[in-house]
Amino acid sequence: MTYQQLLAEVNNNVLYITINRPQKLNALNKEVLDELAHAVATAQTDKQVRAILLTGAGEKAFVAGADISEFQSYNLEEGKQLAKDGHENVFNAIENSSKPVIAAVNGFALGGGLELAMACHIRIASDNAKLGLPEVTLGLIPGYGGTQRLAQLVGKGLAFEMIFTADMISAEKALQIGLVNYVVPQSDLLARAEELLDKIKQRAPLAIASAIKAINAGFNPKADGYQTEIDEFGNCFDTHDFKEGTAAFLEKRKAIFKGQ
Repeated sequence: MTYQQLLAEVNNNVLYITINRPQKLNALNKEVLDELAHAVATAQTDKQVRAILLTGAGEKAFVAGADISEFQSYNLEEGKQLAKDGHENVFNAIENSSKPVIAAVNGFALGGGLELAMACHIRIASDNAKLGLPEVTLGLIPGYGGTQRLAQLVGKGLAFEMIFTADMISAEKALQIGLVNYVVPQSDLLARAEELLDKIKQRAPLAIASAIKAINAGFNPKADGYQTEIDEFGNCFDTHDFKEGTAAFLEKRKAIFKGQ
């Protein structure tokens, strides 16, 4: 698939995905969402890809929200389908990606943009970032998992406040409440993300995939997080990476994991 709204390239086993609509502050439209869905799905079976770095083009915005002009005239059923498709194909797909996904939040992350960042496993923000869920100012609520993931990350009270007031918060405030993992100068944003990814890439890929499954299961009311952990822990014993990791430990050498 040739992307029109994304820049996507694999470098040092990391898939770099850049939403490339800087003139629209990288707002999400149907084409962006379709291309994101394809890029994330393709990465799951690409053996070159060990992790994904997601960011926005330019210095003003990660994603400043959804492209309102596309859904302004939607009716009830179209609105439900819009949310359902986004949940299944993009936001849940990112959250459940077997490859770790880091969001490099460079500027505004509002509405669907913050929801996109929250679907990622780790968030690093530039010091000029502004984050918020302003949907109630449009007569809407967050529709791409924002009501759920925000409460999971910062607690119900702060989630209610942010959604009710529609206020933006600073990167530093986001760090204080646990919404992002790190805040760095914008010039250091990608370097900090790459530093973290370099460390992650040294670990066992299949174990990381199992950890993602187990952690996510703890927040899924239809799953048993503890049982998922037991199952995934057991599955690790049947991997070459486990044998390599334990052998390397006993032999006092660095493990070389192959994701097998």
